This record gives sequence, structure tokens and C-alpha cells, in this order.
Amino acid sequence: MFSASSATVLSSTRTANTRRPRGVARLAASVVASGLVMAGALTGAGGAMADEAPQHLGGATATLDGLKTFDTAVLHADGEEQKLPAGLFEMTVDGGGKFKTYCIDIHNPTQDRAEYLETPWSQTSLGTNKDAGKIRWILEHSYPKIDDLQALAEEAGTGPLSEQTAAAGTQVAIWRYSDDADVTASDKQAEKLADWLQTSATDTAEPKASLALDPAVVSGRSGERVGPVTVRTNAGQVSVTPPADSASGVRITDKKGKAVTTAANGSQLYFDIPAGAADGSASLTVQTTTSVPVGRAFAGATKSQTQILAGSSDSTVSASASATWAGKGAIPAVTAKKNCAKGGVDVTTSNKGDEAFTYELAGAEHTVGPGKSETVTVPVAEDQAYDFTVTGPAGFTRTFKGVLDCLTTTTSNDGLTTQTADQPTTTTATAGGSTTGVEGNLAETGSSNATPIIAAVAIGLVVIGGGGVFLLRRRKGQPSGE
Repeated sequence: MFSASSATVLSSTRTANTRRPRGVARLAASVVASGLVMAGALTGAGGAMADEAPQHLGGATATLDGLKTFDTAVLHADGEEQKLPAGLFEMTVDGGGKFKTYCIDIHNPTQDRAEYLETPWSQTSLGTNKDAGKIRWILEHSYPKIDDLQALAEEAGTGPLSEQTAAAGTQVAIWRYSDDADVTASDKQAEKLADWLQTSATDTAEPKASLALDPAVVSGRSGERVGPVTVRTNAGQVSVTPPADSASGVRITDKKGKAVTTAANGSQLYFDIPAGAADGSASLTVQTTTSVPVGRAFAGATKSQTQILAGSSDSTVSASASATWAGKGAIPAVTAKKNCAKGGVDVTTSNKGDEAFTYELAGAEHTVGPGKSETVTVPVAEDQAYDFTVTGPAGFTRTFKGVLDCLTTTTSNDGLTTQTADQPTTTTATAGGSTTGVEGNLAETGSSNATPIIAAVAIGLVVIGGGGVFLLRRRKGQPSGE
């Protein structure tokens, strides 16, 4: 039962809430990038090779199965109308579990079988959307969280609702807040539901992560307990997996040095490093099964339409953290995360050693004194891949790769491959396989088989999904913004 992102892309920092003209769809030609969340290999203090940093810093990872429960809607843009599917996607969770999600990114495509990562609102378009809390309210007060359709219809005053029309009405209401879209449901009852949800919605706080470790990277001296790393979870208990290299003698303990194999929300974990241990690093993993909270955002590991969770079975979630240690000198710890408000990636470097740590990032040199930390924001163009490395003395390197996907819209069409409304479909594939519905195959979202879709790009075919992917010709001279 469902209970309810060494060729750094540098650009001038964009205004976080910039919107492109409605009806313009685009796909970055650089979708060959390897992932949305920061990942990389660390060559540690004193030149010792460290474990590879985790790609996902916490929560659930899932694969898109496609649009499963939907009806149709009509987008009104640039004096034109575009029919598109509107409803619920499904995802399969790595390690076990199922999700139901809605689209919060109407102008962008889904990628077939895309990998999705549980992501804080601040690292998606929701982070700069003043109406993000209203979207969560809609999720909490509509289908599938409310699965009694008769009761929902009575509350909303819609008349009879089916699963398909309830899903369509809910998606339409969400698009009005997530994308500021002028969109209506095709079905009369679904449209009444969308109107009721839109007018009733009130601001609701972002739900907490299903599982996270804070911070994800720590550093310290050998012969000490390095940490703490605090567990954040909605589950009652998580299992703790210690470093794989037991011969190193590194243990995972509590503050008093007692070995830890399980933990709970708020638990503090430490890496107990033996005295005299060679300079190096180690990692730990925590895992549990829980229901991920409705309203959690899910961003594609590659460029794929952002989703928001509408329902979750009990699902597998995990998080990892790493520690770096040395006997003397600088002992750096480097982390990175997207900063949608500033249009870039925040790289934070701390130094727990007794000497200053000097490093190079994006062509500039920085120094962090003993016991200090600093954050540098590397500007990255919206929808673009980035790949940059922090380098320091004694062979220290830390590489971060991803795609900055913070906006539902953008102002530039540079380097993109699109199709206009009068061009024919070039693929019969869909985001969810061969699913059929009101208008037949999902590749047929308009009134004819000539409905536009995104063309094939370097990594393979990108195809239409239920988030209403469409491509409309951009009008010359039309200003950006609303």
C-alpha cells in the first residue's frame, strides 16, 4: 500500500528564479554527464589513496518505470493549445520498494529508465519557488494519499472521480504552482479537482529526508575518534555497516568508544582511528527500510524531469559518510552540493590539521587555516554538465561531476536539439515503455501522431513522459520571464 548533478562549465551566475517563455522545451546537449549529485575520488592526506566518495549522500534511489495512471490536460501557451498526458508516474526503488510521483518540471523531458535520487528542495526548482509548500499540501490532500475517491470528490465538490481523473486533476494543480503553467484538465471533474486543490492549498513545510548523514565527510587525527556524523531519519532504527577494510583497525563507535552496529535518529557516529595508523580514509554506510515522506523531491541522475513523491511503500534507503585522517599537517575534508539560489555548486573545505591547506579550484588558489573552513560557489550554467577538481599538495584531488538542474524553465537555447510542432515524431518509445491510455501510446500526446518530442541525443533516445513534455516554437523577440 502506498502511504501516502577537468572541464568546468563556468558562466555568470544566473538569477535563481529566471523563467523561460512558456511553451519552450529544451534538453542540454551535454546530458552525457555522469550524475546529478556530487561524486568523485579522493586522494587523501599525505598522498594516500582514499575511497571513492558516494554518489548519493542519503535517502532513496529509484528507477523510473513510466507514467501509469493518467488522463489528459491542455497547456495554453503562446496563443496555442497543447494536449498532454497528466498523472502519476511509478518508480522502482533500488533494494526494494515502489514510489508514485508527480512531475514538477513540465517543460523538460523524462529519460527512459532514468535513475532518480532523493534530493533536498534547495537543490531543485522548489528551492526558489515560493509556492513549494502549497505543492506539498496538494499531495497530502489528494490522490493517491487520499485513496477514497468518493470522499475526495465530496470534499472537493467535483462529481465522480476515477483514479485517472483524480491523478490528472492533482497533476494539473501541481503544475500551476511548480511551473506557473496555464494548464487545464480535459475532464470536467478533474478540472474541478484541480481548481479546488489550487485554491485550498496552504504553505506546508518541506518533509525531512528519509535517511541522511550529517556531515557526509569528516576529518581528524589518527589515534582519535573522528566525527561526529549524525544520523537523520524517520525510521525507528538503521543498520550501520563499518569500513570494508577491517584490517585497518578502524571501528565505528559512539562518543564513548563503544562499537555501533545499529543507530536511530539523532545518533552520533564516530570513526575510531588507531594510534599510528597510516594516513588514509574510510567510509561507513547506514541502511534501513522505511516509508519515504510524501513531498520529497526526486532529481534525475542525468537530465530528466524532476519529480515529487506522492506515495511510498516501505522502501530501502541508505546513506554513506567518509573520514580522512593523518598524523600531522593539513587534514582536509571537502564536500559539494548544488546551490540553486546562487546558480552553482558550493564547495566546502574544512581543515582539522595543524597546518594551512592550500588548494586550487576552478583556476583560483585558496587557503584554509588550521581549524577553519570556507565555502566557494562555482558558477554553473543551468542544465549544463560540470566536472571540476579540487587539487592540493601531496597529490590531493577531489573531483565533482554533475548536472545543474535548478529551473523548470530557462532563457537560452544554445547547444540544444529540439523539434518544433510541425515536425514529425522520430521515435515510438515512451518514458514508461508501451503503456497506453486515453490517447493510446504516450508518444501520442496531441490530437494527431505528429505530436512533437525531443530528438535523440548522445546518450540515447530521450522520450516523452507524463510530465507533459512538449516542444513549441519560440517566438522571436519574446522576452524571458513571465
